[in-house]
Formats: sequence, C-alpha cells, structure tokens
Amino acid sequence: MMLCLPLAGAAQNTWEMPENSTTTNPDAKYLVGAVPVVDGRVTFKTTVEAPGKSAAQVASIIRAYMEKMTKEPGQFEQSRIALDDSVTHQIVGTYQEWLVFKSTALVLDRTRLFYNLIADCHDGKADITMTRIYYLYEEERDPQTLKAEEWITDEEGLTRSKQKLSRVAGKFRRKTIDRKDYLFNKFAELLK
Repeated sequence: MMLCLPLAGAAQNTWEMPENSTTTNPDAKYLVGAVPVVDGRVTFKTTVEAPGKSAAQVASIIRAYMEKMTKEPGQFEQSRIALDDSVTHQIVGTYQEWLVFKSTALVLDRTRLFYNLIADCHDGKADITMTRIYYLYEEERDPQTLKAEEWITDEEGLTRSKQKLSRVAGKFRRKTIDRKDYLFNKFAELLK
C-alpha cells in the first residue's frame, strides 16, 4: 500500500457507483469465470444490440463516446483513438487511466491501467472487446508492470479455495471487472 497525499484529480474513480451490500457474498460476481482468458490473453467481450441503427450510425455513436473517454478525468494524454475504419466500421481506442483502489487524506493506493477497447460495428449491433490489459503499479515508488494474464486470472486473483478474492491481486481483479462493466453498460445505454 502506498502512503502519500492525494493529488489533484486523484479522487475516487469518477465512473464508480457505491457498492450495494445486499448480496450474501459481495465478491460473488468477481469469482470463478469472471475473467475470461481467450488464446492466453485476458479478453472481455460483449455484443450490444442497437435496434434499427445502421453500422455507420452505431460506429458514430461509439466513436463519439470513445473520443470523449480520452478527455475524462483520470485519463492520461496517451489515451487516444488508434484506428477508425469507416469502411469496416471498426474503432480501436488505447487507454491509460488511473484505477484508484483507496483514496483518503493519508493514503492514495492506485495503479495506471492500460487497455485496448475494440468496437466492431454492424447493422443493429456492436461487438465490444476489452483486451491487452496491464497495470503499472507504485510507479512513483517502486514501479511494477503487471500483465492481467499473470495477475487477475482465476489462478492469481482468487484464493486457493476460489471462494474469495486474493488479498493483493484481488483488488486489481475487482476494479478491472468494475471498469469493464461500467464501459459495457455505457455502450448498451448509448445504443438503445
């Protein structure tokens, strides 16, 4: 855990909702199978329906939001749209942002999160993928580069019994899944 005073703009993740503690196991959605590995790489995928919209309309909506993401609080200037193909309607964004685990007056525990967001737009739907995920942790003190495949999978991010999140890697797993859920839900909301 890193001890330092919070920096300007280092407050909690702006996209995060307060946790709802009505479930019996608050970690249930983060347990076995929550982090899919495809061809050796952590890859989150979803298909978002966009009824009545053409591929070009779907791409326009997604492009606008992915561009807006690059300017949100907590994003680094390296966040950008890397590919915008108007023929295939594929959009790829590369993002670097702060992922805050804890922020108080005396403690700021966070990591830099890197990921690619890929949108393949079609008539009436979009296939969204979040992949190439890795972290730069404690970069101000003792930088550690951690790949999602070596850090948040079921083997690394859960305890041996697979009933709880592991103590250290578990916080990365939880916040990464929360960020993915937020983004996928945002695209579903925008394409209604």
